[in-house]
Amino acid sequence: MDRSGWRANAALKGKAERRKFNRKNLRNVSTIPIFKRSFSRWRPVSGKSCILSMDVREKSRSTLFESSKHKRVPLYVMMPIDSFGIDTSGAPRIRKMKALTISLKALKLAGVHGIAVEVWWGIVERFFPHAYNWSLYEELFKLVSEMGLKLQVALSFHSNVHLSSRVQGVSLPQWIIEIGRENKDIYYRDQNGFPNVDYLTLGVDNLPLFSGRTAVECYEDFISSFASKFDSLMGTIIEEVCVGLGPSGELRYPAHPFEDGRWQFPGIGAFQCYDKYMMEDLRSVAWQEGKPDWANKGPPNVGDYNSFPTDVPFFEDGDGSFLSDYGHFFLEWYSDRLLRHADDILGVAGNLLGKYSAKSQGLRMVAKIGLLYWWYQTLSHPAELTAGYYNTAFRDGYDSLASIFSRHGAALQISCFEMLDNETPQACLCSPEGLLQQIKNASKKRVVELTGRNAHERFDEAGLKQIYSNCYDSQEETVRSFTYFRMNDKIFRVENWNNFVPFVQRMSTDL
Repeated sequence: MDRSGWRANAALKGKAERRKFNRKNLRNVSTIPIFKRSFSRWRPVSGKSCILSMDVREKSRSTLFESSKHKRVPLYVMMPIDSFGIDTSGAPRIRKMKALTISLKALKLAGVHGIAVEVWWGIVERFFPHAYNWSLYEELFKLVSEMGLKLQVALSFHSNVHLSSRVQGVSLPQWIIEIGRENKDIYYRDQNGFPNVDYLTLGVDNLPLFSGRTAVECYEDFISSFASKFDSLMGTIIEEVCVGLGPSGELRYPAHPFEDGRWQFPGIGAFQCYDKYMMEDLRSVAWQEGKPDWANKGPPNVGDYNSFPTDVPFFEDGDGSFLSDYGHFFLEWYSDRLLRHADDILGVAGNLLGKYSAKSQGLRMVAKIGLLYWWYQTLSHPAELTAGYYNTAFRDGYDSLASIFSRHGAALQISCFEMLDNETPQACLCSPEGLLQQIKNASKKRVVELTGRNAHERFDEAGLKQIYSNCYDSQEETVRSFTYFRMNDKIFRVENWNNFVPFVQRMSTDL
């Protein structure tokens, strides 16, 4: 999750520390005794199609490279957030081409390996189904290639129109928006019925609501068209393809909508399963489990976006909490549907992109997850639960996720490489370092490659040093690549550039 904001963190320290807490359920995870209660009476809620955690002996499609220890980490710099626009005729265009060209030259001279580019569904298939216009990306990829830079491509099936009031964002395709005007349940909804229009609900993944296609078929056709158009670049100039799986491209529910003002750090977020398609699925599963009372609603007493854990009974330990039989049922269903979403999309993407894995240096398929690090040191981990990661002090929620990535040979991209626990508000019981390590452990167990990125802009020596340390952990395999968010005028300011260039050169050197 990348939207909490560096400034929000700092500003919140005083506010959060002044707030009084009931510390009953807010303890450091490392001090919690082993939890004895068993949930074995509940079988997996997803029935025959349940995604089971893959045994480490099960064959993984992850490419097994030689040890990556002591190898250099290719560094990509993400394109500016305002790189693309739509002109008055409706045609896509690259903004500020002259400035971009100069910037690319400077990054190449500094030793940057490549450029990360968001390839937007809302630009390429903007007006009509199957009407793909790749002209903008043909022009951009040619420019990047001529500069001697490589490409990391992020296939972006979300919108960023709410990202900033200062920037004209990219919406979903116009023909999708038209369908959404007639049927708002194609989007996620919170418990109050408010939709999030930045990404299609996973409830429509396999429903033919989009001119006869399902959502997964729309994503599959887009990936197929992309691979066909840029076949000659795949595995050579285009080294990584990051497959979008949710809001901001991350595999998660939009439980923390920072962009439209509903959520602010460090709120717990809100469950996003109240569109009619997800509720129909919940109802069906509840009846299958013989629990009709659980069929028509999500959990009660869950607070709102900006609640703190101690304000919310569901995230404590009483009746009807996340520890109850109902809590286990709901959270298992909620997280399982997210895993199934990843399984479906990575499955079709892997089939289309897999043939390029043996080409030259090979194409790496990547997917992102969020790093919901606030309230990590509580029992319930509420920010993770609302986002769809069933991870608590008593349950590892990332093992089954890593299994899905391993099955499809996808690398896992995680953020917050620049963050230190001691830089976060103490009262919010954050641990970006602890969560990052947990995900690293799960990935190592399941033979999943890792790539990294930063969540907040950092040009100071401490932040850049932390990024380097996470990329070159002496106890772990070196990450396969790192993506710096992102190129803008700040990066080229003298005081920042003088720190950034040595960082790039250090990352680009074999140890």
